[in-house]
Amino acid sequence: MKYKKSKRVLQLFFTLLVLLGSQYLLAQDSTVMNLTLKDAIDLSIKNSKQLKNNKAKIDEAMAAVREAKDQRLPDFKISGSYLRLNNPNVNLKTKSSSGSAPADSNNIKVSSAFYGIANITYPLYSGMRIQYGIESAKYLEQAAELDADNNREALILNAVNAYINLYKAKAAVGLVKENLEQSRQRDLDFSNLEKNGILARNDLLKVQLQTSTIELSLYDAESNWKLANVNMDIMLGLPEKTTIVEDTTIIQERTAVQSIDEYEKQALENRKDLKALALRQKAAGTGIKIAKGEYYPGIALSGGYVAADVPGLLTITNAVNIGIGVQYSLSSLWKTKAKVAQAKAREQQIVADEEGLNDNMRYQINEAYQGYLVSQKKIDVYEKAIDQANENYKITKNKYDNSLVTTTELLDADVAQLQAKLNHAFAKADVVVAYNKLLQAAGLLQSTK
Repeated sequence: MKYKKSKRVLQLFFTLLVLLGSQYLLAQDSTVMNLTLKDAIDLSIKNSKQLKNNKAKIDEAMAAVREAKDQRLPDFKISGSYLRLNNPNVNLKTKSSSGSAPADSNNIKVSSAFYGIANITYPLYSGMRIQYGIESAKYLEQAAELDADNNREALILNAVNAYINLYKAKAAVGLVKENLEQSRQRDLDFSNLEKNGILARNDLLKVQLQTSTIELSLYDAESNWKLANVNMDIMLGLPEKTTIVEDTTIIQERTAVQSIDEYEKQALENRKDLKALALRQKAAGTGIKIAKGEYYPGIALSGGYVAADVPGLLTITNAVNIGIGVQYSLSSLWKTKAKVAQAKAREQQIVADEEGLNDNMRYQINEAYQGYLVSQKKIDVYEKAIDQANENYKITKNKYDNSLVTTTELLDADVAQLQAKLNHAFAKADVVVAYNKLLQAAGLLQSTK
């Protein structure tokens, strides 16, 4: 008996350890994190794959600048060869050491030869192609940096959207839960009325059916909230089981806006995509100068050293040379014209893109501005709608209690009440997105975060 009793105690103790361990693991798997909008933006920037790609593009552009600058450095080449020969006929056209008759070369046997050349060339003038190449590479480097800044602004707006979507999903869960509790209480009240013979069975079934519908809506709302939470976790580089608690105070904020003209003026000064395109236009203009540089000759300072050894015949050492060389390709007179035309066409394309982007910028600002104003007005309208829906439900409920309306009308009034609350919650969240979209259109989003 004592053995069995002690065995049961050990089993109970082991079970408690397993339960405690599982609770600990659950606590480890699920983490709750309070996260402000600014924290979400910082984490999204830190873990963005797109920004890492932009960093690589900037590094590539910086390397292109260094490559263009390296064109100013001298070229240094070394070459050498060792040759095996057959028995060539060697006839030297040189005089003998006495200065009389030519030396007899019939006895010279040559079977191998060796030579080495070292040559250095320093460009003095190349039609300004090197200088313009450096200038163009610098423009493109600055444009790559501005592209990264522009993508960062898009990333910030994406983080704001995801954060607000998470808030809306959580708000929907809360409102549907609240409505479900009211519906279940109505089920109990109607069930008691039906038991006492005061209410028809059909009306009770209608009420219970609406409760089931609300339960399904709650499942959908909870699923949407979980997916929105996972989306934020992935975007921010957090474990997927991290539960994010958002800061609801940002929903209460209302910000005054400036005029459309003011936002357009600031966009011209701050939009990174406009600045990047302007730099690419400058690079394209420099490309025309580079192409025209081929009309001019190239001048370079050169120097070298030559050594050679042909056993039994010739030995050359200490042959140092220095001079200035001029190179000009006559074919450039008719080939360069097409290159210049291509460079001008590229510049015209960028000018057209810049004009189109300016037009698009104005439209984006007007669209975002009107969207913000409408979202503000929606809040006021939905606030009135909540009061109207609440009053409508009270009146309908009073009429129902006095048998003046049907159960269906009462349930419709309840649905309208829930819908008004959802619309109001979503409108308050949408105004945050609308304001940040306006800031992005004006190129001000990054400076405000």
